Amino acid sequence: MSEILARILADPAYHDYLGILKGARNGLVYGVKVRFPHALIMAILFGRGDWPSRLRQIFKATKQHAFNLAKFVTLYKTLLVVQKKVNGGKERSADTFIAGLIGGYVVFGDRNAINEQIVLYVCSRVVASFIPRADTPYAISSTGSASVKPIPPNAKYFSIFAAVCWGAVMWLYQNKGETIQPGMFNSMNYLYRDSNHWNNLRTLLWHNK
Repeated sequence: MSEILARILADPAYHDYLGILKGARNGLVYGVKVRFPHALIMAILFGRGDWPSRLRQIFKATKQHAFNLAKFVTLYKTLLVVQKKVNGGKERSADTFIAGLIGGYVVFGDRNAINEQIVLYVCSRVVASFIPRADTPYAISSTGSASVKPIPPNAKYFSIFAAVCWGAVMWLYQNKGETIQPGMFNSMNYLYRDSNHWNNLRTLLWHNK
């Protein structure tokens, strides 16, 4: 039995399909690793109610993030395989965009707090990718498996980008706060508004309110 399984795992004919399975597994694991500590910290800093209700919220947020990533990876890689089959075994540049477009709509199209955070995170990375790149790439080990090596942004242009981003978000917070994503808005309230209020030494240095 183990020999049959080993042959299946090594058979190129099954590679794409097994890649879908492992992609789902990795999406699930990565979602837990990313969301659980974030949800835990948010529950400690901004959570309301008793701890059993906070723990339920942590579990709910972690589960949704993990399963959404697993579903997206599964759908995305499946669509790549389908398009490759339709096109006679050839991969096209547009295949990734089409698969991501459909996967994003199906999995992350439902507007809720978790999906909104993920989509805004992805959007910020897309926007940041347009910053001109530096001349010297990151130092990456030659044993790395990635065929594309990331190059950091040009330091001068990144400084301008950072300045514009922070100037814009602080103006929005002060003048159009309702347009900012709720998680970030709560964090900014904690940093910039809650820090203007205290009643005694305890609420100045130890406890927020």
